[in-house]
Amino acid sequence: MVSNTILMCPSCSPVDDQKSLPPVPITNKPPELVEIPKHEKIKPPPHPSSNPKNPYHQYWKTGHNNLKELYRLGRKLGEGQFGTTFLCVEKKTGKKYACKSISKKNLTTEEDVEDVKREIKIMQYLAASAVVGGHHPNVITIKGAYEDMKAIHLVMELCEGGELFDRIGQYTEKKAAEIARMIVDAVETCHSLGVMHRDLKPENFMFVNRKEDSPLKLIDFGFSVFFKPGETFEDIVGSPHYVAPEVVLGKPYGPEADVWSAGVIIYIMLSGGMFPFWAETEEGVFEQILYTELDFLSDPWPSVSESAKDLVKKMLVRDPKRRLTARQVLCHPWVDCVAP
Repeated sequence: MVSNTILMCPSCSPVDDQKSLPPVPITNKPPELVEIPKHEKIKPPPHPSSNPKNPYHQYWKTGHNNLKELYRLGRKLGEGQFGTTFLCVEKKTGKKYACKSISKKNLTTEEDVEDVKREIKIMQYLAASAVVGGHHPNVITIKGAYEDMKAIHLVMELCEGGELFDRIGQYTEKKAAEIARMIVDAVETCHSLGVMHRDLKPENFMFVNRKEDSPLKLIDFGFSVFFKPGETFEDIVGSPHYVAPEVVLGKPYGPEADVWSAGVIIYIMLSGGMFPFWAETEEGVFEQILYTELDFLSDPWPSVSESAKDLVKKMLVRDPKRRLTARQVLCHPWVDCVAP
């Protein structure tokens, strides 16, 4: 095991001993987000954004419900579990945006409605905090939210470079470190503002353009929640291959679960497109997450730096109390501009 002295942040601990199985290459995208049978869902706590005297509140878009008066809708860009995303052009400026339209027919329960309301509130809060406290370069920005008889529409900045998933096996270690820094910067930004994403995966990071050095943006806050320091949650959500062990076990969890998911993404980038935890069924994947040792013996791992392995091990510690925080990951020398 690599010495802890590689890490500049002092509070990290070595990883658990685990059983060994080789990883399996990604040949297909993993199943879409699956919600494992739930415990009772915890209502998000009040947040500063709900205070009318808070400056964030003044940023929120209100009073205009007719999307088509302000924007021209174009081609379909993508389709998800609850909504379809279209290209849209602001009539006044000619500027291009993405419009995520969520059909009300898909909102079949009060819980679905509350999830959409929370997604909008979180995105508006993140956008407002950027206005007040500075730009968040790796988090998608919402421009406005609109509602008509048939759908709820979220207009946000346009990312035309495709998903991280589509490029994930192509990187040198140095480039992987640059991408990893953008991923973890987005996570740390959210955590510092009291937001837990809860569905980090390569499909939820989008490149702004198709250039090799394109900025990367975190998207899709549909399963995100506000949280306070020390607060934990028990509702089990996430995408199976990226979900943290404490979530699989139904234990109370906090923002450390996001760090685990980011660690899985970094492992996949460094391995040339292999999942650290793979099986044919969800139950098999969860068993791998709980018991399988990380494989650092198969190609290309022998040629990956010890610093990179050290970081991955410390992000994928099964005990969340011993796992690095997002801020500590950003302090790690492999991420902090010293990757080979």
